[in-house]
Amino acid sequence: MPQTFSRRGFLAGLLGSASLPAFANSPTISLRPVPRPATIANQSGPAIKTLLDSSGVSGRVAIAVANAKTGAFLEGHYAEAGLPPASVTKALTALYALSFLGSQHRFNTKLIAAGKVQNGILKGDLVLSGGGDPTLDTNGLADLAKQLKAKGIREVSGRFKVWGGALPAIERIDKKQPVHAGYNPSVSGLSLNYNRVHFEWKKTASGYQVTMDARSDRYRPEIQVSRMKIINRDFPTYTYKEMNGVDHWTVAKSALGKGGARWLPVRQPEIYAGEVFSTLARSHGIKLKTPEKTQSAPKGIVLATFQSAPLKELLRGMLKYSTNLTAEMIGIAASQARGATIMGLKSSAKSMNAWAREKLEMSGAALVDHSGLGEASRMRADELVRVLARASEQAKLKPVLKEVYLRQQNGKINKSHPLTVRAKTGTLHFVSGLAGYIDARDGTSLAFVIFLADASLRQKLIGPNRERPKGARTWNRKAKTLQQRLLERWGDIYRS
Repeated sequence: MPQTFSRRGFLAGLLGSASLPAFANSPTISLRPVPRPATIANQSGPAIKTLLDSSGVSGRVAIAVANAKTGAFLEGHYAEAGLPPASVTKALTALYALSFLGSQHRFNTKLIAAGKVQNGILKGDLVLSGGGDPTLDTNGLADLAKQLKAKGIREVSGRFKVWGGALPAIERIDKKQPVHAGYNPSVSGLSLNYNRVHFEWKKTASGYQVTMDARSDRYRPEIQVSRMKIINRDFPTYTYKEMNGVDHWTVAKSALGKGGARWLPVRQPEIYAGEVFSTLARSHGIKLKTPEKTQSAPKGIVLATFQSAPLKELLRGMLKYSTNLTAEMIGIAASQARGATIMGLKSSAKSMNAWAREKLEMSGAALVDHSGLGEASRMRADELVRVLARASEQAKLKPVLKEVYLRQQNGKINKSHPLTVRAKTGTLHFVSGLAGYIDARDGTSLAFVIFLADASLRQKLIGPNRERPKGARTWNRKAKTLQQRLLERWGDIYRS
């Protein structure tokens, strides 16, 4: 379903959380807008200052708009300020990945035989080898198990190994996020179901029935690498501890109610994928030993391969659903293709920053990851809008951005609205970003960037107030309202 905006307030996205230092290098005056063409001399709209003053949004606002056909910068406000872009970062990551991987690039997950196959028996080890596919799911592993059965394999005499070394192992994207946040999983070259496990609970006469599984629309294999224990307490809601290669979770009984479900992050991604594959292989009569993580790149005969969709489709899904793991995995893959030595997210982001400076003239790009989840990332509105306004970058990015529908005064979607918006949103507590394109029926096409952030409020995100801080929803609603009013202003005063 497309993201929607309301004239009185945009629908809020899923809010992340992180503390944020004060913003630096903010100019004391805003950039001057270029003179308006004579064709719009008689067109008017509310002044930017009027919109900002009446919005009720605290903190810093940085905006920039350009003509998407000519590239001409039209106007800005604190456009040189480096502000946190949140998930708007993913738009730059998409361009980065397209530049070094190509729109048709596919990621391959393989089953490799380290030994000979004789009479249906693999006399050696079987390796489940990850190729960096960020969208591999349980259905994909089921396809691999089916292919293995079709090869006539009935038994594996050796070990069952799992390898995720195609990408560096990262415990979690941002260590300052809540430990149980499903949008903040581990990163590995072998990742399954966005490295999340489905936790479900149902109240019974004797207590609670709990399941931990790797469900898809067709399968529901239960797992043991991630385990849950209910504790009679009020706070904290969740705790996590890794013991002997197993994720041990506890949950507060008082938080469960009658029943429910949520996705929790996986911290042992290779073993998780291996355990799920073993269950699916068993359904075909193929028994495997307990999966073992290997550090060595597998060598041998490829028995089966599962391919991801083309990169262009992965990016469309990433930008629509703002999946952090997809952004980090394809960002690292792009850095590797660029020839950089990557040890973690910061080194990969550093490579992307260097590319942005060299190829896109974004001297202020200072990102710490590829998803925008990290608190220290900074981006300038004036630099990003110039990139968006380039014909070459529009051709790559615009087709994969999601459509954003505007709403009427009464809150209903207005599909006949004269403005069409394709953009990437970005939302953290007290941070809101929006960047993309506005197209009008008369042929007007604009590129725009809007960053809003309140550093002082983010610095208060500590302890139990971190996930649902007081005032965050109200601030976000006001920010979204301001964003829509700015879009409408630009559609009015810069129309052909």
